[in-house]
Amino acid sequence: VSSADRIIAMSFPSSGKQSFYRNPIEEVARFLDTKHANHYKVYNLCSEKGYDPKYFHYRVERIFIDDHNVPALQDMLKFTASVREWMSQDEKNIIAIHCKGGKGT
Repeated sequence: VSSADRIIAMSFPSSGKQSFYRNPIEEVARFLDTKHANHYKVYNLCSEKGYDPKYFHYRVERIFIDDHNVPALQDMLKFTASVREWMSQDEKNIIAIHCKGGKGT
């Protein structure tokens, strides 16, 4: 399995009215729990808003990057180190990453 096969890029998992035009958070959680139970970690790269990490069994890491902006080098190093550690723990582990609109990831 290549590294690219272990990465999911998506738009922000949303609730309420935004879930009509963005990924409903319950559906995202259901998909990840069904397809990758206990082997996924979500990376929220959105500085503007967050959500309750309980939906993803508290396997959420947030890196504050402003939408449509270049991340700071320190943030990229933190992100890549975390991903490397998570992926090395088990060959079944995957990551799901998102920004605010799903176009910056």
